[in-house]
Amino acid sequence: MPFLSQSMTAGTSFDLSKLAAKLESLHPRRDVPLAPYTTFKIGGPADLFCEPESGDELARAVLAARELEVPYFVLGLGANILIGDRGFRGLVIRNAAHHERWSENGKLWVESGAVMRDLLLDAAHRGWSGLEHFVGIPSTVGGAIWQNLHFLSPAPERERTVFIAEVFDSCEILSAEGYDDTVFHHRADIVLAVTFALNRGDSDTMYRVMQENLSWRGARHPWLEINPSAGSIFKKIEGVGAGRLIDQCGMKGFRVGDAQISHIHANIVVNLGHATAREVRELIATAQKRVEEKLGQRLEPEISFVGEF
Repeated sequence: MPFLSQSMTAGTSFDLSKLAAKLESLHPRRDVPLAPYTTFKIGGPADLFCEPESGDELARAVLAARELEVPYFVLGLGANILIGDRGFRGLVIRNAAHHERWSENGKLWVESGAVMRDLLLDAAHRGWSGLEHFVGIPSTVGGAIWQNLHFLSPAPERERTVFIAEVFDSCEILSAEGYDDTVFHHRADIVLAVTFALNRGDSDTMYRVMQENLSWRGARHPWLEINPSAGSIFKKIEGVGAGRLIDQCGMKGFRVGDAQISHIHANIVVNLGHATAREVRELIATAQKRVEEKLGQRLEPEISFVGEF
């Protein structure tokens, strides 16, 4: 899942003007289209939008929304989500907190809005190994921890899955009750900063791993720059990839409007240019129906559906 948190007060009345005043130093904006902030390039406007650039600012935005009982969610790079065409009623907090501190022993403290791509390139340049496996996967640090980011171990064996938990040390969170500094656990908490424990490695080897992983992904996944998507739509079923099941139903290339099941990977829906959330939802429902009718399997989405559809 993406690094996303949504308040429990959706559907109640709230005062956006009061919240905007509380967040004045964060320069909140009204009616901001969310499509440009997602990898799918789909989504209507947020009633209120801000971009905190530090962990403290992120915590302040969340606490203000909680205090005034305004619905909110925290957005990272916008992967693995589909935002409704009507947008989000409340506050969208785009996490841009990216400060970092490196230690001589390989400990890296970094705020949760930092982009994994930038971080792993910096780590490889410094000669610290552990993050290079995740090249090419769009994610912030917070999103990576939230979903326990993972990828296959290096070529040629690719014999196991490497998880980011293997280099995770600890993190600072904003819990449902307030501040906390602890190892992350799955609750309605917001990751503010993470500490990774990396190992000394050879930069050339890390660059080779990154190049091989990019080549491997590029041959099996549509390029986001050409065909925006949210990544894999459905969860595996007892170890069987959903794409294989969808492909067995002959649905590669099937489309609803500008939403299309990729010719390259049947578990990825791509935006051909002007796809709407409604079209994506209809395509998802069609794939579920056909797989269940033909193969007796029920596909369960792994992306998050956010806002009003």
